[in-house]
Amino acid sequence: MSSADEQDAMVLEQRLQAMRERTFIGREEELDVFRSALRGACSVLYVHGPGGVGKSALLRRFEQEAKAAGRPVTPLNAYTLEPTPAAFEAAAGSVLGDERGVLIIDTFERVQGLEGWLRERLLPRLPVGALVVVAGRIAPDLLWTADPGWAEALRVMPLRDLAPADAAALLDVRGVADDLRGPLLAFAGGHPLALSLGAAVAVKDHGASSRWTPAQDVISTLLDQLVGEVPSAAHRHALEVCAHSYVTTEDLLREILPDNAAALFAWLRRLPFVESSRLGLFPHDVVREVLEADLRWRDPRGYADMHRRITAFLAGRTRVASDAQVLGAVGSLFYLYRAVGSTAEFHSWRGDGEVYEDALRPKDAEALTRMASEVENDESGTAVAYWTARQPQAFRLYRRAETGELVGFCSWLRLYEPSEEEARIDPIVATAWANARAMAPLRPGEHLAIGRTWVRAEYSGASPVTDLIQWRAVGYCLRADRMAWSFMAMRDDDPMRDYLRTYDMHDVGEHAWLGNTEYALFAHDWRAVAAQAWLDRLDRLLLEGAQEAVAVPASSMAVLSQADFADAVRKALRHLSRPGELAANPLTRTRIVVEHGGTDPAKALRDLIEQAIGRLSGDPRADKFHRALVTTYLRGAPTQEAAAERLGLPFTTYRRHLAAGIERVCEELWHREIYGAVDG
Repeated sequence: MSSADEQDAMVLEQRLQAMRERTFIGREEELDVFRSALRGACSVLYVHGPGGVGKSALLRRFEQEAKAAGRPVTPLNAYTLEPTPAAFEAAAGSVLGDERGVLIIDTFERVQGLEGWLRERLLPRLPVGALVVVAGRIAPDLLWTADPGWAEALRVMPLRDLAPADAAALLDVRGVADDLRGPLLAFAGGHPLALSLGAAVAVKDHGASSRWTPAQDVISTLLDQLVGEVPSAAHRHALEVCAHSYVTTEDLLREILPDNAAALFAWLRRLPFVESSRLGLFPHDVVREVLEADLRWRDPRGYADMHRRITAFLAGRTRVASDAQVLGAVGSLFYLYRAVGSTAEFHSWRGDGEVYEDALRPKDAEALTRMASEVENDESGTAVAYWTARQPQAFRLYRRAETGELVGFCSWLRLYEPSEEEARIDPIVATAWANARAMAPLRPGEHLAIGRTWVRAEYSGASPVTDLIQWRAVGYCLRADRMAWSFMAMRDDDPMRDYLRTYDMHDVGEHAWLGNTEYALFAHDWRAVAAQAWLDRLDRLLLEGAQEAVAVPASSMAVLSQADFADAVRKALRHLSRPGELAANPLTRTRIVVEHGGTDPAKALRDLIEQAIGRLSGDPRADKFHRALVTTYLRGAPTQEAAAERLGLPFTTYRRHLAAGIERVCEELWHREIYGAVDG
């Protein structure tokens, strides 16, 4: 190489180094640790973190700091090494004889099998004063910390994402326009590689706007850098389940991948970009986003199938969870719909740990009344005082974990019939009853529920408190027995109003006033669109998008009064042998038929009626009713007179038996419609 070429190369190297220095943001705490290590605070500094988090950039800065301190530095990239002790020692040997030497090892995960040899054989030969920095994706083996000999010689440094201010500063250095910073930060968080890749693409895209999303080439690059190769298709599928789910447990994996669940879970928990919590495993945010985006683009049908299977598992767990487990179960279920509408704007997904839910105790009632008056008005406080005395079980309190301070509460009142006293004390209750009567009145055994929330200003909007309150509300709606209507009372200026419409809860008309505050009542009829149909609608919104979902209405059930229901049963009996007429019967859209299952509502209705007739034969007192029904409707007597003749009964006696039998069938089917079960 000529001297001119050497000069050009030197200039380029200097330019590259200058750019790297200019874009190195933050990491002051890590640099302070390294400087103290140079002064003898430790002999080995072990840095670990997921791919792209900035380990290599930090090591370059460490090298500069060491050289500036007059220390001889040996940088070593394990990517280029043969993974043998001899090769490693040959590359690092100079440090072993220099008490001021600094050895910096990058990508140590490439030779992770040498970790034991490094700890037991090589590093103990270091002269006092020398420093070794080991950096890789995998955390050090627990044998390091279990050995008291390493207690003072070793310092472990987990490397995390950049702080929000540092992430914003990085985008500023990279020249990202103001209107692009929001979506870039939403996608990449504080992950340096994702921020840098996104910035590099976004600044060149002159058509980019506040709706920017990463292109597939960015997704592909990040997948290669962050995840790399995986052992098999099953491992890839386990990663995709982990990315889609709020947290992943072994029983969830067993539901999706029954043959390898234990081994796959053990593999997931060892990955450098997967962390553990008391609820299960979860991946780094950027890894989660790129895996999700890649699967949806690469295999939409596979993504939809995975989503529905996870939804079914978590919905089932929600229905059977104990009261103490409801919040975790619903949080995991609701997280699947985080991309629906404006969900992300009203969830922080930090509902676990910062605040906790508490039950109402008698001593808390005064504090709730006082908070309601402060957050809303005195009339609201009066209503809270009334209901804490009458339905204390309807209230849930939310406290800061650090101090126990009350920061919010909610109530879910369960009401079975109107009361003049309740209406006078609480106009919201009076309005809910009026709206229910006007639209679809309650039937015997049913109830309506009214939800309300009170949250201190600093926790309004997306916060851990509102997370828990929403999860409690969804849990109540999905688990409530024989709930006809749910009403959410929302102040007229509450920004969550549009958000509730996304979840099929609508302002139903008449509003309520407490003092000078107006409340809209966002309602849902759970008889018309039951819990499973409600979840199915959310699936369509997620998988097909809002535009497509509008054209596919949610499955709607008919809500009949008892008189209309009985009239429909009588018509169904007369048309039992005519499938076309049965298909048009309103009973085919009622709870008993929808929950019976199957793809043919007419056949399901016939089966239910035949079962009801058959059960009469087990009652000696109803045997004559059973024979009248069978002869008339199941054996095809051409007329009632012919049926009476076949039974050998006077026509008036036959008519009396038939009427009693029809009444018994109507009663049994109505009981099943209302209570969801038939007495044995």
